[in-house]
Amino acid sequence: MYNVKLLNKIAKCGTDIFCKDAYVVGEDVQNAQAIMVRSASMHEMEFDKELLAIARAGAGVNNIPVDKCADEGIVVFNTPGANANAVKELAICALLLGSRKIVDGINWAATLTEDVAKAVEKGKGAYVGPELSGKTLGVIGLGAIGALLANAAEGLGMTVYGYDPFISVDAAWKLSSTVKHAKELSEIYEKCDYISVHVPSTPDTKGMINAQSIAQMKDGVRIINLARADLVNAADIKKAIADGKVGSYVTDFPTEEVVGVPGIVAIPHLGASTPESEDNCAVMAAHELVDYLENGNIKNSVNFPNVSMPHTGDARVCVLHKNVPSIIAQITAILSDAKINIENMVNASKKENAYSLFEVKGELPSDIAQKIAAVENVVRVRII
Repeated sequence: MYNVKLLNKIAKCGTDIFCKDAYVVGEDVQNAQAIMVRSASMHEMEFDKELLAIARAGAGVNNIPVDKCADEGIVVFNTPGANANAVKELAICALLLGSRKIVDGINWAATLTEDVAKAVEKGKGAYVGPELSGKTLGVIGLGAIGALLANAAEGLGMTVYGYDPFISVDAAWKLSSTVKHAKELSEIYEKCDYISVHVPSTPDTKGMINAQSIAQMKDGVRIINLARADLVNAADIKKAIADGKVGSYVTDFPTEEVVGVPGIVAIPHLGASTPESEDNCAVMAAHELVDYLENGNIKNSVNFPNVSMPHTGDARVCVLHKNVPSIIAQITAILSDAKINIENMVNASKKENAYSLFEVKGELPSDIAQKIAAVENVVRVRII
């Protein structure tokens, strides 16, 4: 039996993926081999030795100590693309909110108490804003969300530039052929009336929208950030709005620095807040855990590489290890000395971490996992 602990409420369609004969799933589960989480912070948690995997029902993993997990042999999964349509729809909404002063207009209308129709006609001119059609949108990051937004914006009559030096082949196939390829960020900054940011928060991207990058942008540019709060320097964006350099800023991440600031629309983190998105994330996260726990396959991990192969042998040896020379040779030597035939194997690395699967024929000695675990830089060994 596998124990799966829930740190947040997870959609039932996701938890139903776990076979009741093989899994115990719930918030009160102890000695868990797997954890499912949405927003709960895990940075102060101490992990049981039994814990093999954590699945985040969402894309961001800022609430999970990813490096610590890697060091302890815990695979961390996320669910990229599961909430993409929900965020795309909010991004379209954000383009309109940033253009038409809709929020300001609604708030003003709510204050009217007498002769409302006449007051509306007299005062609505204060909330005029441009149409999207005919304008230029720059999409920074062409993953699942960015590609959907780029395609949708073209349908709204916008000219779209996309920038992503790390775009995958799958993402490129999904992108409209008429989206213009920006080779440098400066091209997005210089040409676009609207800029929407869809990249993860990393040391390289944190604060990427700042005084220096804003200075390269068109006067009156409108900026959308539904990715992470720290991608945009709050002090610099406020100054740029006050100076008239930035026409508006729409973010899905309210902070003390930006709430209530004229020209800034702060949405209360609604990007993935749809029942469809929550269901999609829960189902994907559950499938990732089942495939790893039962088969040793990894898909959509943020701290270990994607590795999978058909389970055709008598047993499978799963080894999480550091990405250093000679480990594979040492493992295969141990299996060879035990007269174990390797039918198939696969290895891949992700930065300093690596994962190897060995599909073997024959009965494994009871101490084989212990011998492999004793190899320097091996983090964890499982036999399936």
